[in-house]
Formats: sequence, C-alpha cells, structure tokens
Amino acid sequence: MSPTPDSQRVWPVHIEVRVSANATARFDTIRNAIYNYITSSFSHLYLPSTLQGWDEIPLLASSVDRVYASESQSCPSPSLPLQQVDLQIHVYQPSDSDAFEELASGSGRGDGEEVMAASVCELPSLGWEGLWESLIYSDDIKSKLLDYIYATVVFSDADVDFNIVSWNRMVLLHGPPGTGKTSLCRALSQKLSIRLADRYPHSRLLEINSHSLFSKWFSESGKLVQKLFSTVMDMVEDEETFVVVLIDEVESLTAARAGAMAGTEPSDALRVVNALLTQLDKLKHRKNVLVMSTSNLAKAIDSAFVDRADIIQYVDLPPREAIYEILRTCLSELVTKGIIDDVEVPNLTQAQLYERISTFPHNGTGISLEANGPPRQDSHFVGEAKERSKQVALRLLTIAEKCRGQGMSGRSLRRLPVLAHARYIGTLSMLAPRLTNGTHGTKMKPRSGYPQDARGSPTKVEVWLDAMERVVDGQAVERNRLEH
Repeated sequence: MSPTPDSQRVWPVHIEVRVSANATARFDTIRNAIYNYITSSFSHLYLPSTLQGWDEIPLLASSVDRVYASESQSCPSPSLPLQQVDLQIHVYQPSDSDAFEELASGSGRGDGEEVMAASVCELPSLGWEGLWESLIYSDDIKSKLLDYIYATVVFSDADVDFNIVSWNRMVLLHGPPGTGKTSLCRALSQKLSIRLADRYPHSRLLEINSHSLFSKWFSESGKLVQKLFSTVMDMVEDEETFVVVLIDEVESLTAARAGAMAGTEPSDALRVVNALLTQLDKLKHRKNVLVMSTSNLAKAIDSAFVDRADIIQYVDLPPREAIYEILRTCLSELVTKGIIDDVEVPNLTQAQLYERISTFPHNGTGISLEANGPPRQDSHFVGEAKERSKQVALRLLTIAEKCRGQGMSGRSLRRLPVLAHARYIGTLSMLAPRLTNGTHGTKMKPRSGYPQDARGSPTKVEVWLDAMERVVDGQAVERNRLEH
C-alpha cells in the first residue's frame, strides 16, 4: 500500500494554553472553548506562533494568559491548512518559580556534614516559561528528544514486554561548556509537564548535585546515593506524578569510578557509582520517570553508564545560522522592552535572502540591492524601514560569522548585549515604570517619584550593532592573550 501523500496527511499540532493564576474556569471547559475558537477563526495554522484574538471571548479573556501553537511532529511545512490538523490542546497553570525544595545529604554521624544533595522543582514552572523556545540548535535536537519520550509512552501504554523490547528512559547530553545542555534538560522537563498533563496531573524535576554524593567518611558515599534515590522512589510511587531526574556534570561520578578502578582513588568512589547504576536500573521499570544527564567531558564518562543511555546526543557550539537566531532574539527582546528603537530584525530565512541578492547591483527592477545602497524612494517611509531592516540583517550575519570563528557558546552570545551596553553605550535614559505585569496582565502601581507618562529614550539599533561587534573583537584579543 502506497504511503499517504503529505497534502492529504493529518498532522498532530500541539496547542499550549497557559491559564492565569486567578482563573476559575475548569480546564476541560477552557480546552473546549479554545478548540471552538481555533476551528472557527483560522483556515491555516503557522508553526510556531502565538495565536491572537481569543481575548475577545469573555471566558478565555478572564482565564487565559497565552495560546501558543508550538509545533507538529515530523511536519515538513511551517503552515498547515486546518483540515490537515489534529489539534492536541494542552491546558496548564504554571507554579511559582520559587516553588522548590532542597534535599540534604549527611553522613548520619552527627558531625554536621550536611550538603545539598538535590533540589526539587514543581512543574510547569513560571520561571521557565519561554526557555524551550529560546534554545536554538543547528539540528533538530529538541524534536528528537520529544519524539523519544513519545515513543516510550506509546510502548508503555501498549504494555510491550520489557524482556523482549527494553528501554532505560535515560538521555545523555554531552558537549562543550555553555552550549545549553542543562537548560535543554530543564526546558524538556517543562515541556513534558505540559504535554503529559492529562496523563500526569503533577510533575517534578529533581536536580542531583553530583559532588554531594561523596562523603569524607569511608563507605558512607554509597549510602548517600541510596538515601537520595529512596526519596526519588517515594516520588515515583505516586503514579499521577511524572518525575524527571537530572544528573548534571555526570563525569564527576564516572571519572571517580575510572580512577578507583585504576587504583588512584579510594574504593569508596567505586561504591558510589555502582550504587548509582543499581538505582538507575531500578528506575527503568517505572513508567513515570525520565533520567537525564549532562557532561562536558565525554571521555571521562564510564562505559557502563553510557551503555544505559537510550539517546546519546552531542550538543555542539552553534554555527553561524544558530548564532544569528540567538542574536536576533536578543535584539528583538530589547526592541520589545524599549531599550532599542523600533526596528524589524528579519528572521534567518529573510536574512539569507538579503545576503544572496546583496552581491548583485540590481535585481532586474531598477532598485538597488547593494548592502550600502540608498533606500528606496517609492513609499518613502515603508521603503526606508525595509532597507534599514535589510542592513540590520546583513550586519548581524557579519557579527554571527565573527562569533562562529571564535567558537562562542550560546551562553557567551546571550551576554553580548549586556557587555555592549556596559562597555560602549553607557547609561540609558530612565525607562518608564512598568504599569502592567506581563505575565498575568494585572495592574501594578508605579513606583513613587516617577511620572505616569515617563518615557525612556531608546538607542538606535546601529549603535548596538557597533557595540556588540566591538565586544566580539575585544574578546578575540583577550582569548589570544589567554592562550599565549
């Protein structure tokens, strides 16, 4: 039987509906209202996009903060006609970002040796809203991880014989520092808590501090691991709670095991890793748990740990295309907040188009397309804004190439606007006080001493581009000094 062509396929599209803190409507009522709103208001859905117009419905206006069309699994097109869409509507209410607790470990000898062994965060968390969208990679890492989780859920629901088809529910992310491995784990946890809310009403992320699993007392370290994972098992016992266990910098454990086997570390280090592997083997039989780990030193990871990972994913430094998107989102955020004057920063596809045609003196219509050419004279203001937007895109591509040449990480890239301001722009005019809470839309009283109509003086985007490029050039000099 021939496969169904893409033009006739029905694609699942995930719609994430964030409910406000003061909402009183039932989630199923909100879900039905969102379904009716989408099916009656749209002919196509663009992915990803924030949907507009729902606030004209009184029920949704009083209960909902945001409606977001996230993505469609394996769909090749960013735009889908509604008749080809299978709406997957996820209604959720994020918890306060400070809603976490710390789990302490100790030797039990009464010597005061207490170390924070792990932190537990309730999901979805308000503090991690937007984290998933902010992470930009060169390949489809995020979709690959999501597809893996969906596969484990399907196999678990079908009661596949674990002795015949086995999976460990473990993911290992490795790569250079600053590439967003830990952030990706947190973002994936947040995403899963939203997508699996119908199945698991509660979700938690437990982040393990690997260094805390070693005790100064001989033979105590293995007991600390067992004590910690007994807490994890207690959480997993509640079948309505989805638990994500994150082991950050796992090489600190596996490197210790390698050293112990070589005779350079005490045998207690070997016990702690063996205990960890034993506890992980117990967790794999639970349907409501996922173990994620990160490492900056792949060569130091023990083969026994690596062998247990279903997915081993390398997270590389961003290429020029990903760097452009990271810097674009930074500039767009500053435009939105009024720090940079109003300008459209083109997306990567548009920027690459500008780059291709900028090498030609004319495009066949008599309109100059040179990078430094004059703005269009027809429809003066619109043409001038478009020309300026093009110049911003070309300049940002140049900066992205410089960043790639230096091997800058995502963490370093997102610091550029702050460093640019601190070093080359100076103090901005005082911005207007925030009169609304952007998260829930509730009114806030302005601080005393500030007029209600105060306005800041945003800086031109060209000034920011100059400053950011100077920071990149300066960092190249400093890195060269550090290396030599």
